Amino acid sequence: MDQKVVPQERAWVVDAACSGNPGMMEYQGVDLQTRQRIFHFGPMYGTNNIGEFLAIVHALALMEREGITDRVVYSDSYNAILWVKKKQCKTKLERNEQTEPLYQIIRRAETWLRTHAVRVPVLKWETAQWGEIPADFGRK
Repeated sequence: MDQKVVPQERAWVVDAACSGNPGMMEYQGVDLQTRQRIFHFGPMYGTNNIGEFLAIVHALALMEREGITDRVVYSDSYNAILWVKKKQCKTKLERNEQTEPLYQIIRRAETWLRTHAVRVPVLKWETAQWGEIPADFGRK
């Protein structure tokens, strides 16, 4: 008998939203158990994939700073999870005066990934099985 896989309850879930792509981007992290927002960033000009990447790194850095090692991070973005594993944001967003502030944040996130051990699992949120990720902004 197949057992339905369910998300681990002790988790933070992250998601990004972008009005246009590129456009005004923001991201947030939510505690899966309490549904309370843990952090929010933006809006600033960028892409959805960049927001997804930065949301994961933000969660990991905050967990490390607070000594949290007994949770997982869920994202519904394959690209962002891959970028985190490779420690590099592989965006094609044009680098110019408008995007330079975001590129500075990306550089900080990449540096953090290269200089810190990731101590919690970063897992794919299975939207088809579990529904929309609870950190979703609800604008679809």
